[in-house]
Amino acid sequence: MTPWIVKTLWLIPALPMLAAGLSALAPQRCRKFSASLAIGSMVIAFALSVCALRQSILCGEGARDVFNFEWLRFAAGDPGILKLGWVLDPLTAVMLVMVTFVGLLIFIYSVGYMAHDENFTRFFTFLSLFAAAMLGIIIANSLLLLFMSWELVGLSSYLLIGFWYHKPSAAAAAKKAFITTRIGDVFFFLGIMWLYHETGTLLFYDDGAGCMEQSSLAKMVAQTTGIGMAVSTAIGLLIFAGAAGKSGQVPLHVWLPDAMEGPTPVSALIHAATMVAAGVFLVARVYPLMGAHADGGATETVALQVVTWIGAITAVFAASIAVAQNDIKRILAYSTVSQLGYMMMGLGVGGVAVGMFHLITHAFFKALLFMGAGSVIHGCHEEQDIRYMGGIRKFMPVTFLTYAVGMAALAGVIPLAGFWSKDAILHSANGWSISQVPFYLGVTGAFLTAFYMTRQVAFVFFGDYRKGQRADVHSSDAHDKKTKTPHIVAYKEGHPHESPAVMTVPLVILAVCTIALGFVGTPAWPWFQSFLGEHHGAGFSRDVIELMVISSVIVFGGLVLGRRLYGRKSVQRADEPDVLEKLPLGMHTWFARKYGIDELYEMTVIRFNAWFARACAFLDEWVWGSAVLLVSYLTSGLGWVSDAFDKFVINLGFDQGCHGVTRGGKLMSRLQDGRVQNYLRVIGVALVVLVLFLIWGGGK
Repeated sequence: MTPWIVKTLWLIPALPMLAAGLSALAPQRCRKFSASLAIGSMVIAFALSVCALRQSILCGEGARDVFNFEWLRFAAGDPGILKLGWVLDPLTAVMLVMVTFVGLLIFIYSVGYMAHDENFTRFFTFLSLFAAAMLGIIIANSLLLLFMSWELVGLSSYLLIGFWYHKPSAAAAAKKAFITTRIGDVFFFLGIMWLYHETGTLLFYDDGAGCMEQSSLAKMVAQTTGIGMAVSTAIGLLIFAGAAGKSGQVPLHVWLPDAMEGPTPVSALIHAATMVAAGVFLVARVYPLMGAHADGGATETVALQVVTWIGAITAVFAASIAVAQNDIKRILAYSTVSQLGYMMMGLGVGGVAVGMFHLITHAFFKALLFMGAGSVIHGCHEEQDIRYMGGIRKFMPVTFLTYAVGMAALAGVIPLAGFWSKDAILHSANGWSISQVPFYLGVTGAFLTAFYMTRQVAFVFFGDYRKGQRADVHSSDAHDKKTKTPHIVAYKEGHPHESPAVMTVPLVILAVCTIALGFVGTPAWPWFQSFLGEHHGAGFSRDVIELMVISSVIVFGGLVLGRRLYGRKSVQRADEPDVLEKLPLGMHTWFARKYGIDELYEMTVIRFNAWFARACAFLDEWVWGSAVLLVSYLTSGLGWVSDAFDKFVINLGFDQGCHGVTRGGKLMSRLQDGRVQNYLRVIGVALVVLVLFLIWGGGK
């Protein structure tokens, strides 16, 4: 018998969706109504998610319950039926609890952060729609239902990133995010169609007939494409392209840092628990397909190798860019790209449990960091450049302490959650049979992470407050009218201030979770891995301890280097050159300019697209337009000829014929005028003619 929570699992995304619909109909002045509706829906969704987690735990490790239903038939009497459904398994359960819990804290935090925004009600409408779409992805047992929710996530992210649409940068960032992720989604959609063609179903699990179950997988593994690749691998790579776009993997990462143009709660929601996690979750959901191997293996397929290499490259690539950024949110954005690379690498080298463990822990400490950054921005009167901060810890102690916890977890300081999840990835990468390069890339990324987070904390929280130095001393307003000497114009806002409790309480809760969460996946007690159905060796074996030591030394080295360069002598002026500018070969410039990837795309893809658009416009106007004009002229000419032929040939001949018939009719009508005397005259004349004929004939 199907448990009640499985049958009602649809309520979890439906509640935020209902809240979004009602808020959309409410006037802008109904701020409390909209916020209460959104938060209330997330509270109930979280309670149902906890029930789902409890049910999954009671059912045992790796247990799965599905509820499928007929959505439509292709035609009457046709056996083709398309089904949708939802699934409750450990993967679904942990994701539901994480998304609803972190999302709820972000919703509460948003009440304080967006308190003075005139579009407060609209913001919570979009926020609820976003949460509903992400929860729909999680519960889906159908790739079609997942894709529907996937596209809703793309729509709502577009609306939220461009929420302050009056800013050109926000509008441009929203379009960039939407278009870039659509590139991956095109390949994702092709993979869906190909998968349906091969299996006849898009249900993941359907009593042995699902597309992720053995019968379908065996069929796809046995078939090959024209280049010798297994069909399962080709479909897996197409689906991974969609995941790479949504999770900001190289080369589709360019949208994610620009998404910082949205309000900070949006950054926390997108970059922590929801949108960017969707791609990693998708790979975990279709992992049986990507790991399917002809000889029964599931760790070294081409698809998983691609996932591993892309993830490892992304981890180091984004981390190196983060070391030279000055926007507090942009540093965290590139950090997110890097950590998503670690998750993908974990999926490739270690399996679902390894990658998902880092996803869950990252959701908490990265949400903490983004919300902490939002608190700093709020307290510093909307300042985001870390060079114009400094000394914030004295004014915002709660924000500082909670941010320090998140920073330590992201850097991988033992015993916080980030250490255990990242260490599990490095341990799996160290034992990967294909190559050791991803392991070394992962270690390099860990060092860079510790370094750039130390740099950020030193700039923001230590030293003296530097925002008053932002004024331009060369402007006319920066000169005293009496002395005519330049001076620094102080900001009216004064010193930073701590954020209200509605913003700091969620920070404290997330900090506590960040400290405690990692212990459910330590080598001593790998409960999380076991719950997801993967049994990893428990206990602190020698190789585990050695790797822990190496990892800790690497992290400590990054912290020490960051402290040495930025902490021992605090920054005094905002315009001081960064010490990294002394790096050889212009490395700092490459990091600061993000390796010129945006410019490269501008010169190649975007320029080609613009050229192609102009070419299409030229073809449309001068080639196809001219052809259409020529055809129209020919048609008009033929019409004129046809009209002339009709008037002067057809009509004229017909008219003349009609006149002749009329005249003949008139002549014949005279013979039938009804006058007897005329008939007698005719008879008389005829008799005379007859007599003459007879006489003439008889004489001969």
